[in-house]
Amino acid sequence: MARGSVDVHVVRGDDGTTRIAADPATTADPATTADPATGPPPAPDFTRAVLDAAGAVLTWPVLGDPVLPVAEIHDATRAQQWLWAVYGERVAGAVHACAAGELVDARVPSDLTPLAGRAARLGFGHWAARWWPASHLDGIPSLQPDVLGLELAALTHDCQQLFDDGGDQPDDWVPELVGDHQVALDPLIQWWHSTPPSTDTARQLESVLRSVDDAADSAGLDGEALGRLRSSLAQPRRPHGTPVDPVTLFVRHDGYALAAGEPLVTGGRLIARGSGTNDWRRYPPGFVDASETAVSWTARALGARRQIEVEVVAHIAAPVTAVPLAAEVRVNDGPRNRVTLSRRVDMWTGRADLSLPAGETQPRIELGVLLPGFDPGPGPEGDADRDSIRALARRRLAAAAQPDARTSPPHDGTYGPFLAEIAAAATDEDY
Repeated sequence: MARGSVDVHVVRGDDGTTRIAADPATTADPATTADPATGPPPAPDFTRAVLDAAGAVLTWPVLGDPVLPVAEIHDATRAQQWLWAVYGERVAGAVHACAAGELVDARVPSDLTPLAGRAARLGFGHWAARWWPASHLDGIPSLQPDVLGLELAALTHDCQQLFDDGGDQPDDWVPELVGDHQVALDPLIQWWHSTPPSTDTARQLESVLRSVDDAADSAGLDGEALGRLRSSLAQPRRPHGTPVDPVTLFVRHDGYALAAGEPLVTGGRLIARGSGTNDWRRYPPGFVDASETAVSWTARALGARRQIEVEVVAHIAAPVTAVPLAAEVRVNDGPRNRVTLSRRVDMWTGRADLSLPAGETQPRIELGVLLPGFDPGPGPEGDADRDSIRALARRRLAAAAQPDARTSPPHDGTYGPFLAEIAAAATDEDY
């Protein structure tokens, strides 16, 4: 196999779709030994980066080290506009042959292209926006959403070949991303001007700012912040001033500290207490601290009544308005019942009566937190996967904290530090 290429399987499914995946013979990942037409059993959502492209869905395992995505192609005609630029002309030709019914299964050399790397980074950025395991309890700072949003806008613009104007495509989201997150433009410009121009961070800042400017110009966006951006980019790069701590540049949530948890109910006899399951898939990002120990419960006897108290540590960005977050409680393998939770400072709390057999002193209680209407239902246990994601976040933050060590290709495979990670790594909050 030639340097700069990797073999992939191009397989036509019974339903007429085409799948591109890594060739099992060229990877040590045991999961790739599964049927190439269907792939391995799906990994938990929070271990995969996903990107909707024209005519296909692209996925990358964030815990792996791939540049090339797995592609599930449902419209080969639309996908041809980017296939050759991501996988190379030989793979694009094989997909065309599969769509025409001339080919069922082939091993094809694929090129490692610049667009493949940019697409992988964009996919990882969307993963970070959804699944980054921010936790005060685990010592993992959150990512500033406006900084990440602007870098995603820049990457989407740079990857526009992947998208078309047929339907709701990510390229349509660029103006929205810029509009929603332009509050971070002035701090990014200040950060850029205060950073020595020879550093990786300065080059990354300039690249993001110029892409955002180009994207805004293409979309016809205007405004004071964008005007200042264009003016700054048009002027000669002035010598950098006193280095600025990026943490001081961005609006952060103040006054967030874990309060000493006072019991919801005083008195009563303690029956049992324990930790619940914190399944990240069951609520949107920014609601609950990502720690495994964020969900806890206490069962009490109050006279003849039996009651459960639930406490869930809130994410630093959790909404303070009324949200129907709930805990799902199951006792002794019985039916699942829901307990409504309300926000109390830094906690979601709630309580409900328990139905226990007379004399029961050691109930088996299962408890998880969810958002009704969003919740896909309980999934398979993913403790080890969540631990791996936390380890990934810590590695990335450690790398982002040492700019002199950042090189290309980036850390953790394709995905170098995002500006939001560099800022988070510099945080002086009590994590």
